[in-house]
Amino acid sequence: MSAIDKIKAKAKKNLKHIVLPEGTEPRTVQASRKIVDEGIASVTLLGNVEEVKKVAAETGTDLTGVAIIDPKTSEKSAEYANLLFELRKAKGMTEEQASELVCGNTLYYGAVMLKSGDADGMVAGAINSTGNVLRPALQIIKTAPGIKVVSSCFIMELPDQKWGDNGVMVFGDCAVIPNPTAEELANIAVASAESGRQLVDLDPRVAMLSFSTKGSAKHENVTKVQEATAMAKEMAPDLQLDGELQADAALVESVGQLKSPGSKVAGHANVLVFPDLQAGNIGYKLVQRLAGAEAIGPIIQGLAKPVSDLSRGCSVEDIVSVVAITAVKAQG
Repeated sequence: MSAIDKIKAKAKKNLKHIVLPEGTEPRTVQASRKIVDEGIASVTLLGNVEEVKKVAAETGTDLTGVAIIDPKTSEKSAEYANLLFELRKAKGMTEEQASELVCGNTLYYGAVMLKSGDADGMVAGAINSTGNVLRPALQIIKTAPGIKVVSSCFIMELPDQKWGDNGVMVFGDCAVIPNPTAEELANIAVASAESGRQLVDLDPRVAMLSFSTKGSAKHENVTKVQEATAMAKEMAPDLQLDGELQADAALVESVGQLKSPGSKVAGHANVLVFPDLQAGNIGYKLVQRLAGAEAIGPIIQGLAKPVSDLSRGCSVEDIVSVVAITAVKAQG
């Protein structure tokens, strides 16, 4: 069973309610049908009801069993606007602005819906940028207890099963934070380990990657990873985590034990934490293209409730998969 099939199976065991703010987008409408038919989640589409139904008719999609809410006419909009105002008034938001956002921006309506407990997760990004998707999430949902930063990870499934756990690994952060501080890097490590545990049942073994192993090189970039390693160990003392490690020391047992003798992580890592976004993004794409890995993500992590960002080039099946991931994260 593939990693995404395992995630879908987990989603089906404890059905969650996922809101899709881009309810008039054709791929999203089509995906809602597949999500309900496969029993992955219950779904609410946001948007003008007639426009949603028009898109459904044009794409031959039966929306039986899929809820549709128009924020402009919803009986919950006033309540949601008041909640948004209370959350943001200290930042200068007025009641009028809160009402305009809730009624006129489905991403904000969806985020407040999630904050209110009327949905368990939110998925968007088919026609919105990552910034637009994350902005209301950061303002309204905010970060999970003990986590100070929102980041991302990829589930990487390699054809060669000698890597990670039968070919399954987690790479973070490959999509969100360009140049993380030591503290942010520590948060990425803890969140990536939790994502692996929650989504694909990994027993995380986290390698904090660098161009140095255990002080073999001296540079401020190495120092940052060393500091992040110490912080992550304080945050999660029971987590198997080691650093700083070069990639070969993290992955190859003979190299790992030579460079970091006695380490339980070196040579056996299944979670790789990259020192910055350039390294992470390049790394996952190289493994995807050269090793033929399936790259599942980016998976947004660190929020108090799950919000997932899609690629604007996503397929219907991509949306279904991301909804499954979001539903499993909501179970946690």
